[in-house]
Amino acid sequence: MASSGAPTVAIETHGCKLNQADSTALAADFARHGFRLVPAGESADVYVVNTCTVTHVADRKARRGLRAARRLNPKATIVATGCYAERDPDALAGMAEIDLVVGNRGKLDLARRVAESRMESGTPCAEGTDSGPPPPGALRARVMVKIQEGCNQVCAYCIVPKVRGRERSVPPSVIVGQIEERAARGYREAVLTGTQLGSYGFDLDGIDLAGLIERVLGETSVERLRVSSLQPQEIDARLLRLWTDPRLCPHFHLPLQSGSDEILGRMRRRYTAERYLEAVEEIRAAVPGAAVTADVIAGFPGETDADFERTHALCERAQFSAMHVFPYSVRPGTSAAHFADRVGPAEKAARMERLLGLAARQSAQFRRKMLGETRPTLWERQVAEDDGQAWEGLTDNYVRVRAVSGEDLLNRITPTRLERVDGDVVYGRVTVG
Repeated sequence: MASSGAPTVAIETHGCKLNQADSTALAADFARHGFRLVPAGESADVYVVNTCTVTHVADRKARRGLRAARRLNPKATIVATGCYAERDPDALAGMAEIDLVVGNRGKLDLARRVAESRMESGTPCAEGTDSGPPPPGALRARVMVKIQEGCNQVCAYCIVPKVRGRERSVPPSVIVGQIEERAARGYREAVLTGTQLGSYGFDLDGIDLAGLIERVLGETSVERLRVSSLQPQEIDARLLRLWTDPRLCPHFHLPLQSGSDEILGRMRRRYTAERYLEAVEEIRAAVPGAAVTADVIAGFPGETDADFERTHALCERAQFSAMHVFPYSVRPGTSAAHFADRVGPAEKAARMERLLGLAARQSAQFRRKMLGETRPTLWERQVAEDDGQAWEGLTDNYVRVRAVSGEDLLNRITPTRLERVDGDVVYGRVTVG
């Protein structure tokens, strides 16, 4: 075990669940190299910001986080890694606050490089541990498990293929071993993450995503398994049959991006608006109570008023439980960055506002519809409430719930009767102690 005098490392994660999985691996690697993990936002000897670059807003957030890390400890080693570091390392290297820039391809070697750098400067690390514990106060409830990385689809707006590379799958034995090890350490839920989960196994013999899920359910003891994202063209009867296993969470994230076939074509998406709605209907027929969430882009180049109205109408029909709405953001290195017919800022903002309003109404409707149901809830943290000790967690179908209970519910899964809605939170009552 690392001693209390071990150098400290904080890892701040931006962006997607794949980045969260990478940060979990980084934490374990730093622990093996003798570092003691502390929560992000605390002063540390080494501060790592695992960046996102999906939009210009993500870039700005990364720069802000890196500057804040330097203010926390002016003597710290500040490291920028992740997708922004992969896309534009020179820009980050030019920031006075940053000591080291390491792209996605260098993450596997990052902890060793930092440890060796400290050795050279006369500040060696302590003896490493065999596995990486979470930082103090972190909950062993949900772990992100990377099953594949990279993307071969090259959508017109997306920088991910450039910063994550070509598609490649993690062998199923490695995934099963990681999930079982985390379950043995007390994690209750594993989330399968990647860039294109539906492509899993194309580079392996005799297995695909459905086969991997079957293996995880059959060979691990993890209590809940969640699939982070799928494409509508990947939804079929064989895949949906797996959700008869109650350990598989009834939550489907299906990126939409646009409800106009014209815009979907310009984006180089591989489905039509009709196919998208068919996938939603197939999910709801096969998995009662399932939550369907989506990503939508407002103001893609060439999006007319009619195109936007088609998107809005499709979202109304789909009745999402939640929508992530993004204004189109130019990403250098993508083909859409060269499209000339840009949507003006005012029009883009107006479309965003309408979609966000629809998203709020649909989310509230979904939560109200669930009242009276009893759903398994994984309790993640204690929260302050006027009427007693309360706990907050997520249902199997990805709804945030609070409940007042004198029991210690932390990191437990309990049946919870959903009774009222207050804003974005559903209040419930634990029905089994």
